[in-house]
Amino acid sequence: MHTDQVDVTADVVAALVAEQFPEWRALPVRPLASSGTVNSLFRLGPEIVLRFPLRPTADPELRAELRREQEYARLLAAHLPVAVPEPLGLGESGEGYPGPWTAYRWIAGEPARPDLIDDPDAFARDLAGVVAALHDIDSGGRAWPGFGRGGPLAAQDAGVRSALADSGQLTDTARLAGVWDRCREAPRHDDHDVWIHADLMPGNLLVRDGRLAAVIDLGTVGVGDPAVDLMPAWNLLDSGPRETYRRALGVDDATWQRGRGWALMQAINALPYYVETNPVMADIARHTLRAVLD
Repeated sequence: MHTDQVDVTADVVAALVAEQFPEWRALPVRPLASSGTVNSLFRLGPEIVLRFPLRPTADPELRAELRREQEYARLLAAHLPVAVPEPLGLGESGEGYPGPWTAYRWIAGEPARPDLIDDPDAFARDLAGVVAALHDIDSGGRAWPGFGRGGPLAAQDAGVRSALADSGQLTDTARLAGVWDRCREAPRHDDHDVWIHADLMPGNLLVRDGRLAAVIDLGTVGVGDPAVDLMPAWNLLDSGPRETYRRALGVDDATWQRGRGWALMQAINALPYYVETNPVMADIARHTLRAVLD
């Protein structure tokens, strides 16, 4: 997917585990198929999943990011009504892999798809409950740090317009540009910033027995505009459950428009980038763009 990614093998993973976590050395390692765009995943025995960044680096900032993600996992676990990944370890670079990696407890479930959800309205209410609980966690007065999702939507304008220019053969860019203009011009978030997940994609919502079971992939968790966590309304939910989600969260018109803009921003950037390399992500992008035009 990425020209600079590192494709780690199961043999390399097994050797790193044996060296750094000898208590796990007897557990079998097997790669996991995933449409994720940030990590390669490996199952270690029945209870552990290992996450290896596709773009590893020795830069201390990557290690700090992974450690921060684990800290946030512990914070969210104490407040959310569904499971989140439980940190088990932080690995270091070694032969065959030039960067840090992480270990979490395995959570059973499948990435969310409409055909796996028994009751879409109940799913929308359950997801809204998770998002509301997340937004209610005390932020301690923190504010958006000035980078990443959750800041002013207008700051994404140049990137969106560039992606629209690259997508003329892929989607209805003229209509999308009009939607983007309306979303970008919506009143800005002027209340206090809240804890946000910021990447509530279908692949980060696990379904088990037809219900929402877990929220995973916490690498983008931070503080910012709650509108960014409205993205599932367009990237996963159909029109009826979309309104159920909105009502359950009590979202005003301006926040809803910004949420629509965040969904459009993510999808229009993903579509041209992944159209040849990640069909699952490209299909989600197409679904999202159709929904924001609905």
